[in-house]
Amino acid sequence: MIISGSIKETREQVKEWKKQGLRVGFVPTMGYLHEGHQSLMEAAKKENDKVAVSIFVNPIQFGPNEDFASYPRDLEKDAALCERVGVDLIFHPEASEMYDEDFCTYVDMDGLTKELCGKSRPTHFRGVQTVVSKLFHIIPADRAYFGQKDAQQLAVIRKMVRDMSMDIEIIGCPIVREEDGLAKSSRNTYLSEEERRAALVLSRSLAEGKKLIQSGERDAGRIKACIMDVLKKEALARPDYVEIVDFADITPIEDISAAKNGEVLCAIAVYIGKTRLIDNFIWKY
Repeated sequence: MIISGSIKETREQVKEWKKQGLRVGFVPTMGYLHEGHQSLMEAAKKENDKVAVSIFVNPIQFGPNEDFASYPRDLEKDAALCERVGVDLIFHPEASEMYDEDFCTYVDMDGLTKELCGKSRPTHFRGVQTVVSKLFHIIPADRAYFGQKDAQQLAVIRKMVRDMSMDIEIIGCPIVREEDGLAKSSRNTYLSEEERRAALVLSRSLAEGKKLIQSGERDAGRIKACIMDVLKKEALARPDYVEIVDFADITPIEDISAAKNGEVLCAIAVYIGKTRLIDNFIWKY
């Protein structure tokens, strides 16, 4: 397995694979890898000849007073997991390799980035789109793999690829959860034992919302109220948002049966203590 911090070396290696007619799968990450990331790498391994993983905590997607400095990092542990899965290349650059001192070019969009996490993190998706666009140029893969836990990010990246005519297929993969239902996240490590127990309210509240839909409810306001009622019963939980949107364009929707492509995203962001966690489900018609 190759580990490189060099854009030039990484690009040349991937281009060499492509010259040989090999299909390349790519998994962009910020490291501190867990079973959720592993599921993406395994999907990439199954569907491609070579697999590249990027491990880069991207500074420009963090806002002021967010957790860039404290975000967990462990390259040795990450590399061991990648090797077990059979990853062929890890791209692990320094920030100075990705962004020159006079860097001033960004990728941004209207619409999809304005709702959900975009409201409380207004510069976040500009940073995500910029770094992912750069990574797609550095690692010209055939397919890239993203988890559904970051559903808005998945929708934004798919839209960016379509709008910019990028020659890469975006694959969305299911949320991976702990046995008790908590969605896997690198930020779960921030939680104390008490907060870890309290965090189960996220998946529990979404389960109640899904039950309401299964019973025939189609009014988004009533479904959101049901989810919020569950969240409010947990003293350590402070909801950032509870929203139901059309997954096609991340716009609010009142009647969930009216989604353009038959997919509705029910998404929540909740502070458990100081830690902001996200979770969601997609309802398909």
